[in-house]
Amino acid sequence: MIGAIAGDIIGSVYEHHPIKTKDFPLFHPQCRFTDDTVLTIAIAKAILDDRNYLRAVWEIGRKYPHAGYGGSFIHWLRSTAPKPYNSWGNGSAMRVNPVGFAFDTLDTVLQEAVRTAEISHNHPGLYHRGYC
Repeated sequence: MIGAIAGDIIGSVYEHHPIKTKDFPLFHPQCRFTDDTVLTIAIAKAILDDRNYLRAVWEIGRKYPHAGYGGSFIHWLRSTAPKPYNSWGNGSAMRVNPVGFAFDTLDTVLQEAVRTAEISHNHPGLYHRGYC
């Protein structure tokens, strides 16, 4: 989890301006955490508290409205009753890291990973392609 967060921060300055070199400063002065870190923390908090992934992601995500969310996710955050919005992008994969750390069996990890994803990502293609 620490590695995922460090990678998010280190890569933040290159997200919209990719580079093709291994020679770069690890922590550029303009590095910052992004939506991926915010939502990773939210999933970790939900695991530690009560496994209510939707509430944790919604509450913590709203505290950082300028973290870099995509347009559909911003609408989800602003909703008073957030529902899945037919997404099958990589956002749910970017926040799932704590699940692998917290649970011991493959079945439980997969079950909890699906639970973290389905709060916003419910496109049938996820299930058809075996992502969930």
